[in-house]
Amino acid sequence: MTSRTEDIFPKLKSGVCQGLIKGGKGFVWLLKILIPISFATALLVNFGVIYKLDFLLTPVMTWLSLPASAALVLIIGLFTGIYGTVAALSVMPFSVDQMTLIAIFTLISHNIIQESLVQGNSGMNAAFAAFYRIITAFLVTFICAKLMGVALNPGDAESIGHLVREAKPFMVMFKSWGWGTLKLAVQIFCIIMPLMVVMELAKLFHIITFITRITSPLLSVMGLSRSTGMLWLTATIFGLAYGAAVIVEETRSNNYNKQELTKLHLSIGVNHSMIEDPALFLPLGLSVFWLWVPRLVAAVLVTWLYSVYSSARRVYAERAVHKKLCNH
Repeated sequence: MTSRTEDIFPKLKSGVCQGLIKGGKGFVWLLKILIPISFATALLVNFGVIYKLDFLLTPVMTWLSLPASAALVLIIGLFTGIYGTVAALSVMPFSVDQMTLIAIFTLISHNIIQESLVQGNSGMNAAFAAFYRIITAFLVTFICAKLMGVALNPGDAESIGHLVREAKPFMVMFKSWGWGTLKLAVQIFCIIMPLMVVMELAKLFHIITFITRITSPLLSVMGLSRSTGMLWLTATIFGLAYGAAVIVEETRSNNYNKQELTKLHLSIGVNHSMIEDPALFLPLGLSVFWLWVPRLVAAVLVTWLYSVYSSARRVYAERAVHKKLCNH
């Protein structure tokens, strides 16, 4: 009994130390992305530049059964995330159905720059990750609009003037941004450090094997392998921003199969932070079904479609090689 206890304490110490080291490295890496991007976004918002970008999405708003003014909210979500979208929806006169469609689009494509860089540093091309999420957001929102039977009325909210406010003095904006960024960094630190320690201890004591065995039926339905189970859980619970350090560190320190890693990123790119992000829209009176189900279904479909595509490519390559051998 004593020898077993003596064996456990060195493992505990090693796991805690390794977790803290990895967590620290991941946190520093995340700050290098978070600080410049959030500061650039704060400048765009404060000086009204972001409010002039709605022309990028306005032409396709009718496809999504949304008024032109919704383009502004989608742009805000793309750059500033879920909180910016909720703040905008709380002051703009959209119907519940329109807010639901905006929420579906934003849940898939929010915070596109930062989260695409996270995926770019953990197994997927960053530009492709951003393009894929935006296109998927359009497709899923378009399908949901048809299923919901949302119709666009000519007189729907077109004015966005009340959102465009006068720019604050630079130092006022800078202090507000600095305080907000500091609070966010502390929140992320408080999540990353214990999570990395738990991950390391779970590896040392073979708990990950147990967890992946329990979740393997769900992973199979999602079209994912057991090897990526912990990464999927991390992204699903904490999201790509809060879980960034863990995801990047794990993919760098472990030799994951490239195809399985691609399937993971296709899945979590569409469907991550399943608890917090959709819940932020609930105070607006939106349906639980539309906030949770479309992303989950889309994640399953894209993963299985990629598997079918990969299998078809492999069969085609094998036939091509066989044909060449026969010709020779």
